[in-house]
Amino acid sequence: MKTTVSLRPQEVKKDWVLIDADGVVLGRLASFIAARLRGKHKPQFTPHVDCGDHVVVINAAKIRVTGNKLEQSVFYYHTGYPGGIKERRLRERLSGKHPERVLIKAVERMITRGPLGRRQMRNLHVYPGPEHPHEAQAPKPLDFAALNPKNKRS
Repeated sequence: MKTTVSLRPQEVKKDWVLIDADGVVLGRLASFIAARLRGKHKPQFTPHVDCGDHVVVINAAKIRVTGNKLEQSVFYYHTGYPGGIKERRLRERLSGKHPERVLIKAVERMITRGPLGRRQMRNLHVYPGPEHPHEAQAPKPLDFAALNPKNKRS
């Protein structure tokens, strides 16, 4: 008889993956990273256990979007004061002080909400440039742009 394997937290083996986001489409990359963080690519995936990998993303400032999303996509935030609702376009966020937050927020919205989702989001490490401080973990490079021709836009 075949049985379903349910992982326990101490049995999980986490890998480190390095992805270069230079010229890659935002939504495609975010959905790939979300699945990787949850661990859905592993045969022993268990929904209630953090069994995903650590994902290191470099060059997040050079990410691309398709269509007119740079001008049409609007992010709203509130300052906390009465009448303090503000808006920023995607172009302003990507050219601003923290362009990596666009990718972080896109992945965060694809992860399940709750304590498990917050724990999985801690395994995402995004950097706007080509340098990252995770050389000691020896992340395996993953060429996301080569997986599908639609993933990369020039």
